[in-house]
Amino acid sequence: MPGIFDALPGMDVPVSSISKGLAQMWAGEATAGKPAPDSDHAKATQVNFVLHLGLNTDAEDAVRQFDIAVKFSKKHPSRVVVLCPLKSDEGITEMRAKVYGECSIGKTKDDTRCCEFVMLSYPRSARSHMESQVSICLSTDLPLYYWAHRFSQAAKLGDYQYLLKTARRVLIDTATSPPDTETFRWPKPENVRDLAFARLLPVRQLIGQFLSKYPAATIAANLAGAELRHGAGLAAEGKALLAWAGRRLAACGARDVQRKLTADPALGDRSLALAFTYSDAKKFLWAADLAAAQSHFEADYGAGQLTVPATVSLMAPENALGEAMFF
Repeated sequence: MPGIFDALPGMDVPVSSISKGLAQMWAGEATAGKPAPDSDHAKATQVNFVLHLGLNTDAEDAVRQFDIAVKFSKKHPSRVVVLCPLKSDEGITEMRAKVYGECSIGKTKDDTRCCEFVMLSYPRSARSHMESQVSICLSTDLPLYYWAHRFSQAAKLGDYQYLLKTARRVLIDTATSPPDTETFRWPKPENVRDLAFARLLPVRQLIGQFLSKYPAATIAANLAGAELRHGAGLAAEGKALLAWAGRRLAACGARDVQRKLTADPALGDRSLALAFTYSDAKKFLWAADLAAAQSHFEADYGAGQLTVPATVSLMAPENALGEAMFF
């Protein structure tokens, strides 16, 4: 099986000539009759985006995340630098690079959106040189966003202080991140965003809209606890949703709410169920099979039992990237 660098598309270029390689790539695209950026392309680029494929990333996963970045860039034209660290670098001392570009035509012929990718493969011995190399690859005067994907240990991200401190947002995914992520001392924790939480935006909106029909004081009164049950495939999303529910209940006036997170083997792999328990007759339950995009509410806040079906699914990965970056 190829390594992650070899599995990604692109044209090999010398590390010292990446800018020249990008220019040659676009010239080749134009010659082949494919959409290519005009002279104003640099002005259209909106963000710098570093995708760091950690050591737990295999070739298939790397291609999948690369495709997500391409889809994101079709909405937000980007200069993307993909970091591909080598797992085994015996005898390897130099970095390798390749470039990739793609343009798509929008509703009019003048609506052209382009992205540029620079892939860097490097051994552990070159890690100390990565900051300078990455900075050369980025577009100047544009915000930087950093996505650390499937890293083996959060502590090892400490070697990338430039990215952690300079990025406007540092994106992680607690569904795939290692256990020490929770205890890692992020240089700027206020900039860290969890993609598992971002994917839940449609779910959070749905639950929030349903509960907004009731007075906050009614929701908070006599509240004994909140429990989130999750299927095997949504442990991170379950934890994130329960934490969000706790914050929203506190905003309603509930204090010292007992929260319980439960892995329920009886639920489907992509299922979630959120319930509030009360010391009186009130009731709230939301349950969903997100694989089928189906959910329902069962609630009673004093006006009788109410059962409401609702369609909902997790946000698409490329849209979750935008949610985590910009909000």
